[in-house]
Amino acid sequence: AVEKKYGMDAAIEADTDAWDKFTVIEAKRIMARHNIPENSGLEGLKKALGLRLYAFINTQVIGNETENSFEFYMTDCRVQSARKRKQMPLFPCKSVGIVEYTNFAKTIDPRIKTECICCPPDPEAGEKYYCGWRFSI
Repeated sequence: AVEKKYGMDAAIEADTDAWDKFTVIEAKRIMARHNIPENSGLEGLKKALGLRLYAFINTQVIGNETENSFEFYMTDCRVQSARKRKQMPLFPCKSVGIVEYTNFAKTIDPRIKTECICCPPDPEAGEKYYCGWRFSI
């Protein structure tokens, strides 16, 4: 609705503001409800990612795991899939995702670093997956 009324820049700004706050709240609630301790590292993050609201409506996979890192891929995203069906361009959510995933991971454990592998508007987004993130500690 923001995009339609005010344009893409306003939509991205509103989305970023919302996720900046919500992702921390969501991480803290997941940690409390599922006994994930603070500073629980990558194992705590993997568990928490599987318990996010998104995990129940999107398809996500974890891959390329090492002792100090793993990659997280959103292979089907309801928002992006709906836009694709409506023949709309993908929502350029990379800047939003950086805020969202960085804040979520840091709430689980401040030592975790987040890197974007690919996310719209990257040209390859939507081919094998919509977005990909590398978490390391």
